[in-house]
Amino acid sequence: MSENVLEMKNIQKSYYGTTVLHDINLSLKEGEIVGLVGENGAGKSTLMNILFGDEVISSTGGYEGEIKMFGKTVHIGSSSDALRLGIGMVHQEFSLIPGFTATENILFNREPIKTNFVSNVFGDRLDTLDRKKMREVAKSAIDKVGVKIDDDMLVSVMPVGHKQFTEIAREISKDNLKVLILDEPTAVLTEKEASTMLESIKSLASKGIAIVFISHRLNEILDICNRVVVIRDGYVVKDSDIDKITVEEITKQMIGREVDTKARKTRSNQSNDIIMSIKNLYVDMPGENVKNLSLDVRDGEILGIGGLAGQGKLGIPNGIMGLYDAEGEVIYKNEKININDPMSSLSRDIAFVSEDRRGVGLLLDESLEWNISFLTMQVKNKFLKNLFGKLISFRDNSEIKNVTDNYIDALNIKCTSSKQKAKELSGGNQQKVCLAKAFAMNPKFLFVSEPTRGIDVGAKALVLDALKDYNEKHGTTVVMISSEIEELRQICDRIAIVSDGKIAGIYDASESVEKFGALMIGANAA
Repeated sequence: MSENVLEMKNIQKSYYGTTVLHDINLSLKEGEIVGLVGENGAGKSTLMNILFGDEVISSTGGYEGEIKMFGKTVHIGSSSDALRLGIGMVHQEFSLIPGFTATENILFNREPIKTNFVSNVFGDRLDTLDRKKMREVAKSAIDKVGVKIDDDMLVSVMPVGHKQFTEIAREISKDNLKVLILDEPTAVLTEKEASTMLESIKSLASKGIAIVFISHRLNEILDICNRVVVIRDGYVVKDSDIDKITVEEITKQMIGREVDTKARKTRSNQSNDIIMSIKNLYVDMPGENVKNLSLDVRDGEILGIGGLAGQGKLGIPNGIMGLYDAEGEVIYKNEKININDPMSSLSRDIAFVSEDRRGVGLLLDESLEWNISFLTMQVKNKFLKNLFGKLISFRDNSEIKNVTDNYIDALNIKCTSSKQKAKELSGGNQQKVCLAKAFAMNPKFLFVSEPTRGIDVGAKALVLDALKDYNEKHGTTVVMISSEIEELRQICDRIAIVSDGKIAGIYDASESVEKFGALMIGANAA
């Protein structure tokens, strides 16, 4: 690794008068894997959007500084410029076309064509796709990723892990790939899939491809990266060879403080009263089917639900809240809920923070004010001014702004103002907005699904503390669904493990990780 493939020099970027990147310098050599870490909102995505020519950069005044490829200054004003230079990017949020197959997505806009008798006579507009060649290229790219994916499978029915691998295959199928940006590529993967992904990344680097690896899983950074670059508040605060730094040092550089990761102590004053009883629940959620599941939730507790990906844990809240077809019985405060009608739950002060923050949780093109207040306005008629005995109602913009500002402060949401659009925030700050939206409902029962997925250690600590504080101050029962057992152990009273669509067992959160792990792989609870 000798020649610099890429150099970003003195990069600066401002949004609406606020500087978010300050004189950033970043270099990459051939075959080097550089880990890029920092809290959500630190500037990682903005820096990579500059490198990949994202439209959000050009539409907000561009950037200052210089970018060089192999020693020559280049201009990257669009994604087309980046692709032409050999820069590829796999975004944290999928950019696949659901109605297309894996092959069609991998070769989209680069499809090989073949001529035929008709096109020879009437012109190349009547050429057809060379399906055989497309399949060969797609299969080769999938093989390089190291997984078995049906190249004819529609993206719309793929497991989430296969979607991520398809995104990677699309990028590495490009002949001129020199630099590959991977933004949280393992966030939605199982442990086995993540291990396969990391081996694939190492293999790509061995072929001379320079890789920027963004991850909040710091052990992965130490495992595969040659260097780590830490960004905090728009500045590079550390650029170190990987063998000269530890996870603890990276964390401290990222957030400037220690993070408590101890398991929660069992509370002695827990109620045994059942607030929700789930009986014989079936949920038809693709990749997360629930099969005859029964579970009792105690009043005022924080109940964790864990398990491996695809075993059904995500289907529980999605079915109860009416997002996917469900059967069975859910009794809440001695009343039966219509589980296929979202209003049946919402009207009873049951709220849900979805794992799909962009698809379900947020109104991406709307302001933070509108995102936080809209559901409460619809369900509870709050944030409204009424005239003539409620014959006329209109928004109380002052109250909406006050509530939004309060949550921005309480959850440390990094934004320019309460008027900023949700789509402009980093993933972690979007997650905090979803949480604020749920809190604004003043729920008595709260489902929270994968609340820390894809966010940094500092934001994770803040989100977990916010859930714990809300539970303690308001007596709200919280059911947290997560793939991270250690995080469940930090704030939960009990943890239930789901396997093959059913509850495999339930332990107090203070039990050992090994006991929960045994349940995940099919061992029965003692």
